[in-house]
Amino acid sequence: MKISGVDIRPGNILEYEGGIWKVAKTQHTQPGKGGAFMQVEMKNLIDGRKTNVRFRSADTVEKVRLDTKDFQYLYADGDQLVFMDKDTYEQLQLPADLLGDAAAFLQDGMEVMLELYEERPISVELPEQVEATIVEADAVVKGQTASSSYKPAILDNGVRVMVPPHIESGTRIIVDVYAREYVRKAD
Repeated sequence: MKISGVDIRPGNILEYEGGIWKVAKTQHTQPGKGGAFMQVEMKNLIDGRKTNVRFRSADTVEKVRLDTKDFQYLYADGDQLVFMDKDTYEQLQLPADLLGDAAAFLQDGMEVMLELYEERPISVELPEQVEATIVEADAVVKGQTASSSYKPAILDNGVRVMVPPHIESGTRIIVDVYAREYVRKAD
């Protein structure tokens, strides 16, 4: 589906110069002289390159629709991650760097969403929030107020997050995967 250069929005997937790009940021500019344009920051979903492109309103670009499919994470095999298609039980190996920092939050049996372009996986989306256990938490400093101070803690997957002072080692918490922030205590 072709769209005008000024209709590009963050999150759009575009086909541009033979690659598949995800739009990260857009800025609409209307200079005093000349036509309006859209400054677009994009990331290539195949090789990870980033670029800035200026699209005028007369320019058209192909908007790509990705297919999504439910998969289940099974295990890590070196730097490869093994996922299983929940419909066909077919297994698929993907490089760990496809997930970036979110890979640390993968748990055995976790359900994930794969985005596919022409049957080729180009991104893996984890649940927004996961449950994790605190393995190490700093002691509370006397005199700190509970409302404003957070202390560092390390989760069972090695990720460091800031938690409220009342959270201790061994506590199960809910963590935002992409912001890497404490959400609440697990039930």
